[in-house]
Amino acid sequence: MKRSRLLSAVLGLAVLSSATLSAASAKTEGNIKKIKPKKTVTLDVYSQLANYSGLQTGWFADVMLEKFNVKINIIPETGGAYQTRMEAGNLGDIVVWGDNTDKYAQACKKGMLLDWEEKLDGKTKIIDAYGPYIKDNMKLALQKNKFMDSPDKKLHGYGFNVSTSASDLQSFFYTWDLRYDLYEKIGKPRIKDLYDLVDVLVKMKEICPTDDNGNPTYGLSLFNDWDGNMVMYVKSLATAYFGYDEFDFGLFDDSTGTFYDCLDKDGPYMYTLKFINKLNQKGLVDPDSMTQKYNGMSEDYQNGTAFWNIFNWMASGIYNSENHLAEGKAMYPVAPEEAQPIVYGQSVYGGNRLWTIGSQTAYPELCMAIINWFSTPEGYMTTLYGPRGVTWDIKDGKTYFTELGKLTSADSKTNMPAPYKGTFGDGSFQINNTTWCGDAYNPLTTDETYNKISWASEQAPASTPIEQAWRDWAGAATPDKYLQKTKYRVSPGTLYTGAGVPDDLSMKWNQVAECIRNETWKAIYAKTDAEFDTIVNGMIKDAKSYGYDECCAHTRKQAEKRWAAVKQARGEK
Repeated sequence: MKRSRLLSAVLGLAVLSSATLSAASAKTEGNIKKIKPKKTVTLDVYSQLANYSGLQTGWFADVMLEKFNVKINIIPETGGAYQTRMEAGNLGDIVVWGDNTDKYAQACKKGMLLDWEEKLDGKTKIIDAYGPYIKDNMKLALQKNKFMDSPDKKLHGYGFNVSTSASDLQSFFYTWDLRYDLYEKIGKPRIKDLYDLVDVLVKMKEICPTDDNGNPTYGLSLFNDWDGNMVMYVKSLATAYFGYDEFDFGLFDDSTGTFYDCLDKDGPYMYTLKFINKLNQKGLVDPDSMTQKYNGMSEDYQNGTAFWNIFNWMASGIYNSENHLAEGKAMYPVAPEEAQPIVYGQSVYGGNRLWTIGSQTAYPELCMAIINWFSTPEGYMTTLYGPRGVTWDIKDGKTYFTELGKLTSADSKTNMPAPYKGTFGDGSFQINNTTWCGDAYNPLTTDETYNKISWASEQAPASTPIEQAWRDWAGAATPDKYLQKTKYRVSPGTLYTGAGVPDDLSMKWNQVAECIRNETWKAIYAKTDAEFDTIVNGMIKDAKSYGYDECCAHTRKQAEKRWAAVKQARGEK
């Protein structure tokens, strides 16, 4: 019964979104004109998800200046930024959270975030006046934030990747991209499991020892910016291979409710850690991986320095430029037969990466209007693909790339025309969060989503011989259709909200996390199996001495709550 009511509510929201689109858009544009400052304002955007520091540049900076007369100053979560800003009593004008747990809860309790239902003039709530599109179209996401995410039960924002349907899946982003041109040259050998992949990458390096710039090639290039409780790529590889989702110091199986702690020697984290170490012993891991940042990794994949990555946006999304494709070079999905990549269900409640506004901002109305515009279909499309009419547009309910847009979509180094400055990549959206789920329905269209892979204009024959060769091998026209034939696992959207780290565990938690991160990297670079085992044994011993077992006991209780939420989402008892 509960599920039927929820689906009815969701369908109602979808209809409302379409019916009120024109009115809400008109109100949004009217509010922008009303709130646009006469003198240029610089807004600080503290984003825990950003990989960039400083003023937003390029075409998006031009869009924001022209539309809102603002400059955006990005402040990433580096060097203890959170603690520093909390102590200063000002998180920023717009605040983007990496998750909705302890740090977010602390900011709520200390009054660091604006209440979106605050009546600025004594009569009108700020969201009513300056966030009309959000209010009308993201009702369940707003309710989740107020009643579940926020300990003070105030409305401070909403979570990313909001969907218009609870029954749809997101597209795959654990796509197992591999240099397909090299795979062809070595005879397309069978890849049953991860260790078959080792042999494939060894052979690729033998026939392609240098990249576009003459530097040594590797199977894999990593970075350390996004490491948290564990090393990001190790746990993500476990997610891509076993289909288990990250959960504190381990992984959670949405099909059984099982929690696998990361220090279990027979568990998924240790399995993928051992595999990456095996790659390193074969000379297949970029030696700069432990010290380089996201941008360094990106350059490696742009230049063909590394041959394989589980993430499409790290691999094919960067490597498959117009020049590489013209040369018959490309990265496409080639998943091991035993891989069970996770795919996430869409959520009408949004995810855990939150859009909020700092309580100390001098420009609350302006910040609200900006987040509201990001949440409109045109605003969200702009953050993804560039300015409407310049790189993309919609005609007769169908989305299409302009001739320039085809180039910018294929190669971020494409120059933007005047009055915009620099390349398309120079102007990429540096806040690094989303509003709508990319696979959600776009009400500007008749039946398409925001994701370009759904557009009728993108359903075309292979544009190059290398793409056709991959299609023939995969028996599929797109990566999603290929991955739908794998043993993929679904992680549904639920109402579960993590409890965060309890205050009495905070110090132990941080020590455990630092131990696991540091020792995992050492284990990756171990030169022998014996050295690897020594490092892992030391990591387990040290982590347990810091309180690892207590941390996992807390997580196992949370796993029970998450499992209950999963079953509720699936309509099970």
